[in-house]
Amino acid sequence: MGPLAALIGDWQGEGGLDTAFSHSKQKVLDTPFSEKVAMKPFGPVDNGRQHLYGLDYKTAMWRGDEEDPFHTEVGYWLWDAATGEVLRGFVVPRGITVLAGAIGVAADATEFTLSATTGGELYSIAENQYLRANASTVSYEVTITSGDDTWSYHETTMLRMKEFPELFPHVDHNTLTRA
Repeated sequence: MGPLAALIGDWQGEGGLDTAFSHSKQKVLDTPFSEKVAMKPFGPVDNGRQHLYGLDYKTAMWRGDEEDPFHTEVGYWLWDAATGEVLRGFVVPRGITVLAGAIGVAADATEFTLSATTGGELYSIAENQYLRANASTVSYEVTITSGDDTWSYHETTMLRMKEFPELFPHVDHNTLTRA
């Protein structure tokens, strides 16, 4: 499982922060959130000479005392020990799919960074026509740091939005503890 071994299990975090543009308030907000993540191991998945091990994951995030999550994801984290490649493939039900990755990650790494770009030859982002026209994702980067019964992430999604003349950095971060 390489560096993914530390992520196996059920997790929760109460100190998340989402920095994003609010269409309803027409301004950028820093919104606290709580989160639950489930990561289930599987593998190996044999792909020719490639042998992948992975985590099947689901995550959901809530603002305040909302009953329904404002953000959900489903996907996979994958590890290729032969190349040190870590992949995160996920779908967000707003019409976006991301395959982010990094090569050369050590099996015992406690910190690593994955990235993807729109139209990337290796790691890429795909989105629907509405997002392409209104809030297109140009790049995605996430840094994972794992510790004893905790892990954290800091991710930045660069968006091309009609509301801003420059690219807008949508930033999320949280520290999760074993549930």
